[in-house]
Amino acid sequence: MSTTFQLDTATSRATPTPQPMRRLTVPKIRQRKKDGVTEEPLVMLTAYTARQAQLLDAHCDLLLVGDSLGQVIYGLPSTVPVTLDMMANHAAAVVRGSYHSVVIVDMPFGSYEASPQHAFESASRLLKESGAAGVKLEGGAAMAETVAFLSQRGIPVMGHVGLTPQAVNVLGGYGARGRSDAEAEKIVGDAKALDEAGAFAVVVEGVVEPIAIEVTESISCPTIGIGASARCDGQVLVAEDMLGMFERVPRFVKRYEEIAEIIAKAAETYAAEVRSRAFPGEEQTYQPK
Repeated sequence: MSTTFQLDTATSRATPTPQPMRRLTVPKIRQRKKDGVTEEPLVMLTAYTARQAQLLDAHCDLLLVGDSLGQVIYGLPSTVPVTLDMMANHAAAVVRGSYHSVVIVDMPFGSYEASPQHAFESASRLLKESGAAGVKLEGGAAMAETVAFLSQRGIPVMGHVGLTPQAVNVLGGYGARGRSDAEAEKIVGDAKALDEAGAFAVVVEGVVEPIAIEVTESISCPTIGIGASARCDGQVLVAEDMLGMFERVPRFVKRYEEIAEIIAKAAETYAAEVRSRAFPGEEQTYQPK
């Protein structure tokens, strides 16, 4: 659905401006891969706020409200503590701030694993409360039944294989996956199972490149790579990582800007002007008429 409202600028800095175009849809995303080929790769970035969505929306096909917000926004040690409330609230903000991209929201750890019915309750709540177009969940063949259950009931699902951050305690860390033959075979099998179950796309994270390529060539739905291969059908990054907001980022991240340095420098200048009473100046104060 397109943004059809304008927030009151007297009370909010967020002013999403409707554009003369329709929002992309999940079927349109799925159809970008034809006969095993995606001519124009899909572009996806994470977004957690309305303003961030506004800035990224025009350049993306999909905006992912990732459970990475647990670390990026809340300073948590992993994505495991993230709640449904967190995801629903941030997803609603991203939907309000966008008009073009398909908004997908992560299902947090513990909200879908118990049963397909449990997953449906969680997913339907997320979509109702946020207006997002679909959900993403981690796991391969073990989640195929759940993916089919949701898809058959009108909830589009994006899968996620390879390095699955919610399973970090089982995996023992964030190292690349697929280095052994057995693990590589499992990743490919997981992706095929999700594809056959009805996933409209599959994120392939942190796997050795030949396996990412094999997965992309083996399934009919688009693959979205992160730490995978340029030959995936699309790419995703955590926006704050590629903007240089953190000192330490995964090796697969390319830093397109150093926003943290810009923010720190601006704060330093502001602090100096406040302490010297140079700010506020006449332009920032109300003078008698």
